[in-house]
Amino acid sequence: MPEAPASDGTQWVRRQPLPWLLGPAFVAAVAYVDPGNVAANLTAGAQYGYLLVWVLVAANLMAVLVQYLSAKLGLVTGASLPELLGHRLPRRRRLAYWAQAELVAAATDLAEVLGGAIALHLLFGIPLLAGGLVIGVVSMLMLALQSRHGQRPFEFVITGLLVIITLGFVSGLFFGDVSWSGAAEGMVPRFEGAETVLLAASMLGATVMPHAIYAHSSLARDRHGSPPPRAALPRLLAATRWDVVLSLLVAGSVNIAMLLLAAGNLAGVPGTDSIEGAHAAITDALGPLVGLAFGIGLLASGLASTSVGCYAGSAIMGGLLHRQIPQVARRAITLVPALVIIAIGVEPTWALVLSQVVLSIGIPFALVPLVRLSRDRALMGRFANRAALQVTAWTVVCLIVALNVALIALTVVGGA
Repeated sequence: MPEAPASDGTQWVRRQPLPWLLGPAFVAAVAYVDPGNVAANLTAGAQYGYLLVWVLVAANLMAVLVQYLSAKLGLVTGASLPELLGHRLPRRRRLAYWAQAELVAAATDLAEVLGGAIALHLLFGIPLLAGGLVIGVVSMLMLALQSRHGQRPFEFVITGLLVIITLGFVSGLFFGDVSWSGAAEGMVPRFEGAETVLLAASMLGATVMPHAIYAHSSLARDRHGSPPPRAALPRLLAATRWDVVLSLLVAGSVNIAMLLLAAGNLAGVPGTDSIEGAHAAITDALGPLVGLAFGIGLLASGLASTSVGCYAGSAIMGGLLHRQIPQVARRAITLVPALVIIAIGVEPTWALVLSQVVLSIGIPFALVPLVRLSRDRALMGRFANRAALQVTAWTVVCLIVALNVALIALTVVGGA
């Protein structure tokens, strides 16, 4: 997005067509269709049919609120969430907060690099370690594009990958069977035993992700200025609402499509609790073309999400440590733990589950400060959350935290 003239920034923003103001939320939305989501959604559909459709719908509605608050915070203050925390926390607490945020970023990177490596193995037979290296190198090139040419070209590339993800994961619906009456029944909130609670929490943990919250505040700030003219904020916030709703409508539809695909065509098929098994079952049930589309969608998911995850990690480090390193260099550093885990032969599905547990631990650390800061009138002025929005936001936080505590507890009990 070209910079607005400093003397007439408000009029410049008002003259822009709405589509030109969209983009940051589509980048953040990639986190909602990463390989962790693929595993959780396919498992839910294959094992429990349409039972947990309501979880995806509820998670997406929660995500709309959370991502809007993050973008609003970045727009109004001209600072990212990590930057705001970095200026408010004393040194020891700031370093401790940074350590948990980096752990979350590492867990995210593990899932995304591993998912991309699995896709390359499914499509071309490339070993997982070599596939992880390929994903890392390509993501470096994408981040170099953002560093050299600015955010707008990066948004176009990520949005293009989101289109490929959508086509890859939704195409199976046109070839398989779906019970729309069963899907409608799945909109009624209910569980069937502890396993469905665990799976619902995994689906939520794979949807509302800490690094997407950190990244969106930075993406909105970087796209529209630091900060934009106050008089331009109503127009930008209105555009941001459209940006968030449209992008998460796409991401939510993809997630629901995966669950419906599995519920209608993979019910009772063994091995669908892993991405490789689900791919094999999809290929057997719907044909090699659908299996190929699924593999390409998974590859695009890994590439896009790992690039966005690295962007988030850079925002976390810069905001909390007050230090910036080139994103390409950071990509090279953070790639190492994921490659080590792949190299030592950790079972891929188990590694994905572990990464989701770590993400669940990190969610409250992102959500609670976000809701508190976006209500701070000294910081946000007249754009601070009003009472009804704040009550809704805290309700969402409590629900998300409760389900993720259940995920952690059930995972520990299950592994005991």
